[in-house]
Amino acid sequence: MQLDDFRMMVILAEELNMRKAAERLFVSQPALSQRLQSMEKQWNMKFFIRSQKGLTITPAGEKVATYAKDMLMQEENIKNELSSLQEKTHGTLKIAVASIIGQYWLPRVLKKFVEAYPYVQISLFTGWSSEVQKYFYEGDVHLAILRGSQEFPGRKWHLLTDELYLVDTEIANARMLRETNKPFIQFKSDSTYYSQIQGWWYGLFSHPPKRTIVVDQIETCKQMVLHGIGYAILPSSVLQEMPDHVYKMPLSVDNKRLTRETWLLVNDTALELKQVEAFVELLMQFVSKK
Repeated sequence: MQLDDFRMMVILAEELNMRKAAERLFVSQPALSQRLQSMEKQWNMKFFIRSQKGLTITPAGEKVATYAKDMLMQEENIKNELSSLQEKTHGTLKIAVASIIGQYWLPRVLKKFVEAYPYVQISLFTGWSSEVQKYFYEGDVHLAILRGSQEFPGRKWHLLTDELYLVDTEIANARMLRETNKPFIQFKSDSTYYSQIQGWWYGLFSHPPKRTIVVDQIETCKQMVLHGIGYAILPSSVLQEMPDHVYKMPLSVDNKRLTRETWLLVNDTALELKQVEAFVELLMQFVSKK
């Protein structure tokens, strides 16, 4: 059955009159009668009994008319959904992001995004920047937010600059590092971050730290500093609302402050997706207001 056949059966069942049904279908009465006869011949059964008083629907006709009405309702629902897809932003947004950004910076952006685009599903991967880069280059995600300098030839935007600080509850300057027995608390990160720290350290000292503690997460590192266990080097994005008793000493090499950059990488194909375009636009608005 075609959609025109569905409409014919529904209107005939409603009107039970060939003339009135033909008027609603904008066809001639003979043409409508011929279409009905052809359909009954195809199904090898009678759907309506004709008489001078009009049409009487048969049990088979009732079944087919009910089926036809259901099909027309499904067609209308699909059209409405497709129309909604054109008007609203749907789909899945696949993001890979450096852990520190995912923990301390991205939640404020995602909160605004899910409020503005409630029909978008979000798939989020967090890890070291090297892992984020791998996910992005292998095409597993639409966009990546990662740390450090980036040589990506495609579309990229600078999001933020973190300054690096030596953080401790007692140590206020580099001279005090020579005298302290407190451990240097480090969090696991990629090699570029370590190379920055080592460059700064060995620019001041000829020997490694006396004691070190290595933890998995930057938040664990931060909490151990707050509890006076040891000192750490942390980026400014994780130092919001630090207590007054914590010293923060900015790091410099050759009178140049040590910083850590954060970049957004997007491939051109993904940017054609409405959900990706919407996220990038919101992200740029968020960055411009900072």
